Amino acid sequence: MFALPLTDEVELRPLEPWRAEEFLANLDRSREHILPWVSSTFVATDLPSARAVLQRYADRWASDNGGIWGLWRQGRLIGGVMFVSFDVTIGVCEVGCWLEPAAQGRGLMAPAIRRIIDWAVRERGIHRVEWRTNADNVRSIALARRLGLRHDGTLRQVYPGPNGRIDLQIWSVLAPEWLARQADPESTVH
Repeated sequence: MFALPLTDEVELRPLEPWRAEEFLANLDRSREHILPWVSSTFVATDLPSARAVLQRYADRWASDNGGIWGLWRQGRLIGGVMFVSFDVTIGVCEVGCWLEPAAQGRGLMAPAIRRIIDWAVRERGIHRVEWRTNADNVRSIALARRLGLRHDGTLRQVYPGPNGRIDLQIWSVLAPEWLARQADPESTVH
């Protein structure tokens, strides 16, 4: 197993089906906070559904069309990052993330997302990385901006939500933009 350090206390590791109990405990701590922003199929409610979510991502990883990694702080799962979709043939992927409320505001998510984007672009030849978010999710939009993604547009009233239909913002970065940004961190890509 590998672990990539993100800070002195936090590391990024694969989140595999055998970690379902830890994943469920993390979701229990995060549920109310993330439910408005993520698919209900992601927010498992019991051990079998937690295992099923992680198995879906393991199957995606095995078939080269997705993946999921956890963020562990001092041995406790506090959130994670994922490729919601990953298509090397057309060179497009979508990244996503979640973080429990107690771990927010510590600058953990941006370096984790940067790691997987950088791997997708440099190692796998992905040309376009997408970030899709509910237009009301200000934290997600702020993270997309911090990562240097551009707002491509808003799909109006795409999905039904608890309070009416949801607008979905699409943000992206292209491989040449990403590589230029990484070569010159002072540059801005908007």
